[in-house]
Amino acid sequence: MKDSKSVFAIKDYGKISLHLKEIMDNKKITRNYLARVSNTRFEVINKWYNNEVEKMDLDILARICYVLECSPADIIKYKEQ
Repeated sequence: MKDSKSVFAIKDYGKISLHLKEIMDNKKITRNYLARVSNTRFEVINKWYNNEVEKMDLDILARICYVLECSPADIIKYKEQ
């Protein structure tokens, strides 16, 4: 890998965003329902819903994808800036 792609060489390396809100709104699923059926605390689902996740728990992501019948790529987007 070239040094020019190192995060030390550049200041703006892009951003990860979550699109759980859009998926849930389209399927008319509430945060309470998703929390209950995925066996996840409401506060955790709320952070995912509001795009406020700092550290991703892959087990929670798998549960969300299972319940919503979607893939991680539907929820997680990377935008290079």
